[in-house]
Amino acid sequence: MKPATGARLRRHRLKAQLDALRRPSLARRLVLLALGWSLAALVIVAVVLAFLFQQAAIRRVDQGLHELIDNLVRYSMVDATTQEVFAPPLTDERALAAYSGRYWEIAEPTADGQVRPVGRSYSLFDAVLKTPPDLVARFKAAPGKAVTYDTRGPLNEPLRARAQQNWLPGRRTPVIFLAAEDRTEVNREVRGFVVATATAFLLLGGGLIAAIVVQVRVGLRPLFELRREVAAVRRGKAERLAHAYPVELIPLAEELNALVAHNQEVVERQRTHVGNLAHALKTPISVMLTEASQRPGPLADVVGRQAETMRQQVDHHLRRARAAARAQGQGERTSVAEVLDELARTLQRIFRDKGMAIDWDAADDLYFLGERQDLLEIAGNAMENACKWGRARVRVRAEPLGEDRLRLTVEDDGPGLPEAARDAVLRRGARLDESAPGSGLGLSILHELARAYGGALKLGASSMGGLHLEVVIPRAEA
Repeated sequence: MKPATGARLRRHRLKAQLDALRRPSLARRLVLLALGWSLAALVIVAVVLAFLFQQAAIRRVDQGLHELIDNLVRYSMVDATTQEVFAPPLTDERALAAYSGRYWEIAEPTADGQVRPVGRSYSLFDAVLKTPPDLVARFKAAPGKAVTYDTRGPLNEPLRARAQQNWLPGRRTPVIFLAAEDRTEVNREVRGFVVATATAFLLLGGGLIAAIVVQVRVGLRPLFELRREVAAVRRGKAERLAHAYPVELIPLAEELNALVAHNQEVVERQRTHVGNLAHALKTPISVMLTEASQRPGPLADVVGRQAETMRQQVDHHLRRARAAARAQGQGERTSVAEVLDELARTLQRIFRDKGMAIDWDAADDLYFLGERQDLLEIAGNAMENACKWGRARVRVRAEPLGEDRLRLTVEDDGPGLPEAARDAVLRRGARLDESAPGSGLGLSILHELARAYGGALKLGASSMGGLHLEVVIPRAEA
């Protein structure tokens, strides 16, 4: 049976992607930094352009108001007897229609610092232009300087107004000329410009984002290639980095190649040293076993047992050295399903007296990154231990654990193992039940092999009542 592991694999990949987003990223940092400065510059430029356009539109209105007041000043007349001011009959055609949005007014300052209208355009009808309360004081502080301000019109429309104080020939007191224009159209033009500018800059920003992302991805492509090559070396698909990298990355690639070569040399040297030592011990151990078997007696029995234990330890360290060397060397793929099927059939025959049923699950495309012999030893020790202590059932599951790891779980329906004793059984030669067959090296060998491959072994309680054994080992690509 092969359970559907797709949903669990997708959840694991999603979790891995979320974890990757939380980690610092050079590409993300470069993109965000470039985007931050670029978008800030775009926003500043857009705001400045909108402000300049608004000021240009207002200056255009102010210029029209200035011309209107000049006409009023140039063509206004004064009655020398009554001091009354007469405005010219035609100043602006738009000022002839009521509430047209183009207004002018002639006023004079009063003794209390206020402004009193003495003439106005037809467009004001029965209204007057609103003035700042300190208008007269501002004229006194800066004689001859015009005052521009924003106010509201007869229909509560926004107005741009200009006030200017002049002395007319034949009049003893100054005259204040005011002109105003509805700025609704100006505001509409400014809003249209802002919308058009914002749209253009949004499109420009979107294109800029895409260009930055492409630039960063293309610029960092050698780093991604370096990562892939390092992963290939780690997985045993390559012996060294061989890609042609840019000048900036050549020293790093050379150092990595030197590190890989040094690591392989150290592992090989250690493996050779352990192998030489083990082989050097095999001959004296064999001699001791031979002599003990030929001379029966209490002393011979003790010597024989201890020599046998020494030989098992030597074999154990030889296996560990070979596994460590293979884990560091060229990668090899082993089908997990084939190994579990072979072990299940073999162990069911060995434990047929107990009627042991072994239920295993593994996907056909699940592969172990290592030699078949090592997987046989890892899975075999775990399953044999479960069959030895189980009553009638053993359950074995193998499933992906990310892209480069797989998890093998073995459960039985035996008496289980107390939590306090779980660490003890992983020590070499530890046996909780001396009456049970075996040397006590099975789980220890399993633990050592898993660690040699960069994995881990964990013991717990099974839902079946017995021991739950979980081992994580490297996974090869399908």
